[in-house]
Amino acid sequence: MLASAYPAQTRFALRAGVTCLTTPAGAVLLNPPRNEKLTGLGAGALQALKTLNQGPATAAEMATAAAGDDITALMRKLTDGGWLSVTVRDGGRDLYSIRPFADPAPRPTVALPTWSATLSKFAVLHRDNQGFVLEHPQAWCDLRIHDPRLLALLDGPLAADSPVPAAVKTQFMADLQWCGFLVDGDEEEREFTTRSWNTPDLWFHRRSTLGARTVTWDDFGPTRWADGQFPELPLRRASFDGEPVALAAPDLVSLRVSDPSLAATIEDRVSTRAFDDAAPITSVQLGELLFRTARTREDGSRPYPSGGGAYELEIYPVVRNVAGLENGMYHYDSADHALRPVAPADAPAVQKLLKSTSATLAGGAQPQVLLLVSARAGRVMWSYEQVAYASILKHVGVLMQTVYLAATAMHLGVVAQGFSDTSAFAAATGLDELEECNVGSIIIGSPAR
Repeated sequence: MLASAYPAQTRFALRAGVTCLTTPAGAVLLNPPRNEKLTGLGAGALQALKTLNQGPATAAEMATAAAGDDITALMRKLTDGGWLSVTVRDGGRDLYSIRPFADPAPRPTVALPTWSATLSKFAVLHRDNQGFVLEHPQAWCDLRIHDPRLLALLDGPLAADSPVPAAVKTQFMADLQWCGFLVDGDEEEREFTTRSWNTPDLWFHRRSTLGARTVTWDDFGPTRWADGQFPELPLRRASFDGEPVALAAPDLVSLRVSDPSLAATIEDRVSTRAFDDAAPITSVQLGELLFRTARTREDGSRPYPSGGGAYELEIYPVVRNVAGLENGMYHYDSADHALRPVAPADAPAVQKLLKSTSATLAGGAQPQVLLLVSARAGRVMWSYEQVAYASILKHVGVLMQTVYLAATAMHLGVVAQGFSDTSAFAAATGLDELEECNVGSIIIGSPAR
């Protein structure tokens, strides 16, 4: 059998969001949308619950408050039901804490075989402002490690050289299994559903969506957490030095008449992987495409939607073959509808950016124009918590579709890439990746006949 009875030093506390109402008739545990009534409690058990309601208490303090009543079954019920946070201690020292945010799984009755028991590949150990925390995208709790001596035990039951007492080690391993962090590694690799997902993808999916972990909106979504702490980034980014290259703006009235229908444009949309370098895209066409898809309009919006009106995306055309425009890397000034030089064509980072497209184009060719999409992440992260980067990627998607449809209407070729060289982008622009990072890549040009 696995360990389940915690020692007297163990500290218990009502889990976040839980309220315990005690009456002479019993007690009610409140944690919407789940509530639970506790009946048939003696006076000592009710007094123990009142003690718990006042703040964290050790198992010994709870027993004292119970004045002789046996509350072992009650504490087991509360712990296994996920109503309590549990901090295991030894010699007055906090070792680790189990912090539930959903209903716990049933406690396993048999330990995993030592030869296959291992930390799940989806488990993530990191530091936050409270110390080490072990998390799992599909777990029902977080496990906070207060004593770094326990870190050696994350290798599994065979990690025998840890200096912690044997009883603590046994309890820790049992709790790792109960919480979902310790798994049968052989089984995890045999199942297609677990083998096909990698850690970053599953973690990103669960961290950026609503679920059991998110019980309130206090730290999820558009909380405007930075308001009053940090200044909001301006809608318009600071201009790059260098003489701007003005772009021609199309007549939108005539475009409404001459453009094909939306239905026809959607049906005709294709990804183009071969381009006509003998008759390349012109600077006028590039200007029209950028005007149609990414300019800043008078009200501050752009032709594509953006959550919270953030419009954090910027476009950097890397020009290799455009009639009427010098080669090099530019920034599209969406407010002035102009290109501002960023880096020369022969800069090593610019050449690296162009070469990175060879896997996308037919015959390993290089693009006429590579539109690199960056995100001034602070525009979104100033307001949004947990979903900020996911929102940025959604914005990239709607921008790409906008570019696809506009290019199709203009009879230009277009193909989006599923990757780009973020290091080369940072080197070419000289930008701090945490302030502005490359998040998308689109190839534009005149299609091969």
